[in-house]
Amino acid sequence: MATPDDAAPSQAIDEDREDVRAAFNGDGEAFGRIVHRYQSEIAKSMWRFTRDPTAHRELVQDVFVNAYLSLHTYKELAPFSHWLRKIAVRTGHAYWRNRSRETSRVDESALRNIAQPPVGNDPKEAGELVHHALGCLPPRDRLVLTLLYLEGHSLEEIAELTGWSLSMVKVQAWRARKKLKKILSRMEKEA
Repeated sequence: MATPDDAAPSQAIDEDREDVRAAFNGDGEAFGRIVHRYQSEIAKSMWRFTRDPTAHRELVQDVFVNAYLSLHTYKELAPFSHWLRKIAVRTGHAYWRNRSRETSRVDESALRNIAQPPVGNDPKEAGELVHHALGCLPPRDRLVLTLLYLEGHSLEEIAELTGWSLSMVKVQAWRARKKLKKILSRMEKEA
């Protein structure tokens, strides 16, 4: 997560630390500055979890609520932005888990509707196809593939962001790729 352009990185880190300490001690304005500083970056990153604008706004809000409630766990060993990014990833993953409970089975008609490959080389259509195909995966699989391929994180970074072990991330990525290949193969056959 980038720090504001108008402040040097070390200055932004110092501002974060001061604001975190003040917010932890009950200063609402300090936490407001944190929200203002990181809201656009968190909002951008949360689009990977939903395309619904209302759900997106709620997810962004949930990230900051979770961060506020967890301020006591921030240890200042790493930049605040890294800690906040972990909360964002875990909040999005929880959203996917909760949604998958509501729609525990893949809707076959929805799968048929997205089975048509994009016509031509329209990146937007291809992106929507990938988004829909990923949506057919269980939340953990979707999360690991999104972080690995769409956001370009290393396996080590994914382990750090999710709190999973490195070996679990590797296994999860392998299984997720296998499931995605099956979904894409099925979509291709139905096209």
